[in-house]
Amino acid sequence: MISHSKIALLAMTLTCSVSSQALAHNPHENAEEIEALKTELLRLTQRLQQLEGSIAQNAEATQAAQSTADTAQTVAQSAANTAEAATLAANSAPQINLKAAPEIKDDRGFTFKPRGRVNIDVGYVGAPGSTGADSGFDAEARRVRLGASGKIPGGFGYKVEADFAENDVALTDATITYKDDSLTLTAGQHNTFQGLEELSSSLHTSFIERSAFTDAFGFERRVGFSAQYTADNLLIQGGIFSDNSEDLPNGNTSFDGRVVYAPKSGSTQLHFGGSVHYNDLGTGSTVRYRQRPLVHFVDNRFVNTDNFSANSELGIGLEAAAISGPFHVSLEGYRQSVSRPGALANPSFLGASAEVGYFLTQGDSRGYKDSAGTFDRVKPNKPFGEGGKGAIQLNLRYDHLDLNSQGIIGGTQNSVQASLIWTFTDYTRILLNYGLLSYDDAAFPTNTGDTNYNVHVFGARAQVDF
Repeated sequence: MISHSKIALLAMTLTCSVSSQALAHNPHENAEEIEALKTELLRLTQRLQQLEGSIAQNAEATQAAQSTADTAQTVAQSAANTAEAATLAANSAPQINLKAAPEIKDDRGFTFKPRGRVNIDVGYVGAPGSTGADSGFDAEARRVRLGASGKIPGGFGYKVEADFAENDVALTDATITYKDDSLTLTAGQHNTFQGLEELSSSLHTSFIERSAFTDAFGFERRVGFSAQYTADNLLIQGGIFSDNSEDLPNGNTSFDGRVVYAPKSGSTQLHFGGSVHYNDLGTGSTVRYRQRPLVHFVDNRFVNTDNFSANSELGIGLEAAAISGPFHVSLEGYRQSVSRPGALANPSFLGASAEVGYFLTQGDSRGYKDSAGTFDRVKPNKPFGEGGKGAIQLNLRYDHLDLNSQGIIGGTQNSVQASLIWTFTDYTRILLNYGLLSYDDAAFPTNTGDTNYNVHVFGARAQVDF
């Protein structure tokens, strides 16, 4: 910046220069020249003052611009810090995913999901009136389950569920699991490993009740410890169990195992498996095998061995299935042998079923869960309410149960059954069932003593789960 003192010094220098030149010439001749030089000096002085002012203004503008830039940079950095903090807060805050029921997750790996189901059944049983067995229309809340499941950091998980149907509270599942790649360890009350249909959830079965032998032979959840290993198409399951929590304490100990091979042939899912169940009963124990006529709301069992003494049970099961597009087929057989005390004969009882099904709606197929070797959820290709009508499935089943062996007359039940299932959405469906059940050696004789007769059964279920 040019100061006022510098301008004055310049002016003085110019003045001296002009005076010297003037003295060197004739004053009269150079008067006009002197006046011109003075005028030029004044103009230069004014110009210098203007330049000084302009330079000062430019310096102030530069300083203001720099200050504005510094402020902008500070604001930008603050905004970046705020955005980063918001991102970290969003990532650490619990995330809620909606899929039938909300599932809450956080960045540490904790999850929590409520779960439940409601099955409402209504139906009709037509048995010979003179037997005195239950007949006519009836209804019940078959299942009303509530619970929760989730994951814990480190590979752990949990599941707790209870059933509130029939004005009672019964614990179904209560487990803690640990999973490491292909190995899953489970402790608590859970299903043993007794067949394809038994292990498939009641939400995904083709009929309102499973095949007769699964109930007759006492398949149930038990308190114990089990391990499961998966590799490619192979599934191996095994465990040691006591008894259902409602029946504890007692001296029962069971050993259960199952092997499944589930390859794919093109788009067809195949399933082959076998299971074994050995139950060492406590001293002085008894067993009883019996079954209702298809529907659950009837208390009478037309096949029934009544109680008889037993030391142990040995069950062996075989299973096979295939799912190809809209078509599926399933075959199961199970033999339950009983070791009795002393010289008493050891009976063996047999159950079997064969099922076929077909979807009438295009693009629909039965689900399969290869990680568990079970049937899974049907997910309509065009759900109801989303421009479609849901999935409609027709199923047929032959069901056999023989409870006659070694002098124990529990009767036989052979039935032909049909079901029509309308699955509106992934989580809602209606099932309509009909069964023609043929009995020999039935537990309820007619007034003429006849124990061989037929029973007609109709059943319907409305189902929702989350």
